[in-house]
Amino acid sequence: MSTENSKAQDLVSASLIANKGTAEHVGAGGVYTATCVGPDGQVKWTETFHNLVVNQGLQDMNSKYFKGSGYTAGWYIGLVSGASSPTYAAADTLASHAGWTELVPGTAYTGNRIAAVFNSSSPTLADPSVVTNSDAPSAFPMLVNSTVVAGAFLTSAATGTSGILFSVGSFSGGNKSVDAGDTLNVTYTFELNAA
Repeated sequence: MSTENSKAQDLVSASLIANKGTAEHVGAGGVYTATCVGPDGQVKWTETFHNLVVNQGLQDMNSKYFKGSGYTAGWYIGLVSGASSPTYAAADTLASHAGWTELVPGTAYTGNRIAAVFNSSSPTLADPSVVTNSDAPSAFPMLVNSTVVAGAFLTSAATGTSGILFSVGSFSGGNKSVDAGDTLNVTYTFELNAA
């Protein structure tokens, strides 16, 4: 009698390594540049400083871009008073900003907040995409000697408190003094990048 033995075995193995999530990031930020020019046309000082884009500004940007249609905007630059040490919060709005005060238009400088006219060549088609008013900075003709300025802000309102506060920031080197006859030229540059 013969005995036959057999053994069969199947072995299957599989594995998958995958990225559990895909993340897209966008970076956004702005920079102000303020240049004080004396009545003689000579530059007295220049200051470049970063800003805080407040929650209201972020919401407005998303709302206009993703939900709006036929949107146009007027933007204005105002000055932050240096009478105290300003502090900024993401929750600041044009109507409510307890940590800082605006330098009074019409008293410290001629007229209302000054229009920010963004360059016709911006925003750029690149990464980062940049928008700026560097071709025509917002010019503040100063009226009072020894006016102390702490920084600048960008808003959708030429006057009053009913507009959108987009961003605000202080000079990185501390408060600056301007005199009657000086012109304070302010440029705002904002960029979006695929960070």
